[in-house]
Amino acid sequence: MSIDIEAHLELFRDMTLIRTFELSLEREFKKGAVPGMLHIGVGQEATQAALAAHLKASDAFFPDHRCHGLNALAEEKHAGTGRRIMAELFGRATGVSSGKGGSLHSANPAVGNFGDNAIEGSYMVTVLGVALAWKMRGEKRVACCVIGDGTVGRGEFHESLNMAKIWQLPVLYACVNNGYAISTPVAASHASGDIVDLARGYGFPCVQVDGNDIETTYAAVQAAVDHIRAGNGPYFLEFKTWRWQGIFSGEFRPADEVRYWKEERDPLKLARQALVTRGVAAADLDAIDAEVKAEIEAWIQFSKDSPMPDPAKAVADVYVGWEVEPR
Repeated sequence: MSIDIEAHLELFRDMTLIRTFELSLEREFKKGAVPGMLHIGVGQEATQAALAAHLKASDAFFPDHRCHGLNALAEEKHAGTGRRIMAELFGRATGVSSGKGGSLHSANPAVGNFGDNAIEGSYMVTVLGVALAWKMRGEKRVACCVIGDGTVGRGEFHESLNMAKIWQLPVLYACVNNGYAISTPVAASHASGDIVDLARGYGFPCVQVDGNDIETTYAAVQAAVDHIRAGNGPYFLEFKTWRWQGIFSGEFRPADEVRYWKEERDPLKLARQALVTRGVAAADLDAIDAEVKAEIEAWIQFSKDSPMPDPAKAVADVYVGWEVEPR
């Protein structure tokens, strides 16, 4: 599948936005301006950009804790308010969850974001309920569940894939295999370093793709989404990629491995090279980069200028249609 030049440029811009968003967020986190915990997915931009390009606001996605870019793109593409994801991470009242969700619990179903959970793998169960409801209604919608290779070690992984197949549910499993579960290499904790091998036993399409090649990744997501919307049941995609940062400071990675993935397999560098090969001027790509950086800085300033959440609303939205009286 060949991507037309305009779509290719948009994907490059989206990947640039994700990278800039996360590096800028990390900068502010180190200053103490961002509360709570922060897990970023630098190096995984192609997977998130490809998913954002194909998921509609009427679909649902359950992001993992490195999906800030996917969350922001969904908000920006469907509502023009990507800055609300940044504000949420800053813990401000203008955030998508009024500053109460933060990195691990922000959600906005209006743009398809059904929310992450600090318990990795738990939403592999939740996604089944959403998908079942849509199947019962006869709606051609996609319920996407983003997981990492570490989540595969939990029971919910196998239970979810099994039920999705039995009920032929419209679930897209997007497994981002970035090589490490916290600091444990994937091959040290699973019988196969290729997660797709573990998924194939459930009898629905399971495809492994180069998660750093945006053209390949885009085409793979397109095929998966088309399969699901046609009523053909679940689909499993494994994106082979690599996250640049460890889960904590001081985590050991072999120097040759770090060099290879950063210098030779950087998804942004690969996307840029592909566009230049297609005749796009380097100056035009530099202009996109500058425009995105200015946009993200504006989002950060908006977040800093936004008010803190009202303590009186701390227990609001705990239950749908109910009010909880604070103590």
